[in-house]
Amino acid sequence: MQKDSPNQPATKLPLEASIRLIAIDLDGTLVHSDGTVTARNRAALQQARQAGIRVVINTGRRHSYALRATRTLQLSHADAIITSNGAVVRTAGGDLLWRATLSLPLVHRLLQELQEFRTALVFTFDLIGPEGADVAGALVLEDLDHLHSSISRWMQVNAGSIRRVTPLEDAFTGPDAALPVQAMLCGTMSRMHAAETLLNEHFAGDVDCYRTEYPGNDLCILDIMPKGKSKGTALLKLAARHTIGAPQIMAIGDNWNDEPMLQVAGMAVVLDNAPDDLKEYAQQHGWRIGAAGDDDGVALAVEAVVHDRLALFS
Repeated sequence: MQKDSPNQPATKLPLEASIRLIAIDLDGTLVHSDGTVTARNRAALQQARQAGIRVVINTGRRHSYALRATRTLQLSHADAIITSNGAVVRTAGGDLLWRATLSLPLVHRLLQELQEFRTALVFTFDLIGPEGADVAGALVLEDLDHLHSSISRWMQVNAGSIRRVTPLEDAFTGPDAALPVQAMLCGTMSRMHAAETLLNEHFAGDVDCYRTEYPGNDLCILDIMPKGKSKGTALLKLAARHTIGAPQIMAIGDNWNDEPMLQVAGMAVVLDNAPDDLKEYAQQHGWRIGAAGDDDGVALAVEAVVHDRLALFS
């Protein structure tokens, strides 16, 4: 690349040229609705790495569940994966980088205040087996039937990790009781909006809540996180480990739980399959609207950045 003359003003490079890290959601974003990652999406991420751009998966899935979708991405053992909406960061090889948890007193308060929603409540624990295998008890719940009717596919694919405990309080008794990294409620949009209102009234200073909505299916997943933890805070912390600033981050997502990472990124891309209100929010904030996930929206966004970046060195 030709250097600027000392007598000329420095050339202002396009924003794309400064991107050093791309953070990507999984479901609805990188992963198509049929559960696959296409060859084009995989190739685009490989092109980004070859251009010197770090690629980070940033998902609401647990680590073991995330690994199912990332095995075809050629991640190295040391590549970081942000999971559980930012509560956990592990390497693809399973090494723990950091983890946030809900305290036991807070868990007991949640159980008490969420009595009317207990059939929809799941606690997630950061448990993984050898090579990221499922571990029974990573997901603890009280009622199987309600969740099977709401999120049957999720229940099926996570069956090896689910442990039923009745009452749920028994999962948190004894001196060796483990601490969950998050809680999850699932149900119709109106029911989950009611739950969110309750949580905001009683737990505003103690937890953060993030919604994943599927209006066409009248389905909402409400993630209850340790206060101050999100996809955004985890992403900034990880970027700082590699001396990467927020303006050098591109984030790609498709739902409201992605909003914290989209907020902190220098370039935010919301895919076209996102809920309409999120796309309206994106336009108000000057974010870009990409193609739908099933139309390889990730690849299209990544390719645009990579090609601009590579052009600078041609």
